[in-house]
Amino acid sequence: MKRDTLNTMSAKIILGIESSCDETSAAVVSIDGDTLRVLACRTASQDELHEEYRGVVPEIASRAHLDRIIPVIRGACADASVTLTKVDGIAAGNRPGLIGSLLVGTSTAKALAWSLGVPFVGVDHVMAHLVAGLLDQPPLEWPAIGLVASGGHTSLFRMTSALDAELIGATVDDAAGEAFDKGAAILDLGYPGGAKLDAIADTGDDAAIALPVTRLKGGDFSFSGVKTALALAAKDARFSGQTANLAASFRRVIIAQIIGQLVNAIEEHGVPSCLIGGGVAANSLLRREAAAICARHSVALRMAELRWCTDNAAMIGGAGALRIAAGQCDPWDLTAHPLSQVARGQRGPRGRS
Repeated sequence: MKRDTLNTMSAKIILGIESSCDETSAAVVSIDGDTLRVLACRTASQDELHEEYRGVVPEIASRAHLDRIIPVIRGACADASVTLTKVDGIAAGNRPGLIGSLLVGTSTAKALAWSLGVPFVGVDHVMAHLVAGLLDQPPLEWPAIGLVASGGHTSLFRMTSALDAELIGATVDDAAGEAFDKGAAILDLGYPGGAKLDAIADTGDDAAIALPVTRLKGGDFSFSGVKTALALAAKDARFSGQTANLAASFRRVIIAQIIGQLVNAIEEHGVPSCLIGGGVAANSLLRREAAAICARHSVALRMAELRWCTDNAAMIGGAGALRIAAGQCDPWDLTAHPLSQVARGQRGPRGRS
């Protein structure tokens, strides 16, 4: 297929595809130097398909991706007024996630890239959450501490660039987003639960109910204990009718643990910048606390905009654009993988290998 003249311009246009779990998303992103700009992003949610199960059903998710992925790609291109012949490369999230879901996105991306004669790159979803903080923002001063807090991961990184991250801490059990969703289920707040718990927590007293704050050495996190404590408190007759207070107290101790480890990392590594992404980055208390501690330490904070916190293709396109601009390209036999590469990497000197 013949390419058109837009490719002679300095900016490159990248199509990003996200299908790691239950969001089918496509985005058109431009990169000019170090500047990433989102031209359009379309996302089709599957919440209504999984609500009755109170969680994502992998087979349902992958079948829904098959139905929605082409219309979503066409919609994103139309929104950006970009035809596929103007695309300089295609990126897809190929890890971590549900294998069936990931295969839909990676197979579609490879087929499109091959037919267009453009580079294809796979993107680690966890790394993309960090890049989300760079979308439509001025360049960042490196190194930086990166925090990804999502449904599947709670990880800390020392980053020397947007493509180079060293793992310095991670959850040893539940991720923060998973804990919030399970906490919402315990309190019968509905699905998806994280945002619902955050909203009702704003109406409660976070000091009304004592829940334990887990503090681990080496930058790691643990949220299973406070989840169990919430389940026990919810059954305690003393706290009957105190749903808002339970939600507020639960949110407080989870965010306190995240902020505590973030502060430790900033002070230990002495970085000028901080990047925060992932679904839990939409949590209102985390956003307030992170802004306050970064201001206190004179650290530039780049937190993903609310629309780029949950799974989306804009962050995939941004991370892919950085790789393609650096001259990187993946082979056609690159496949999907259930685990993150960066979130399983070598720990820093304080962590476990």
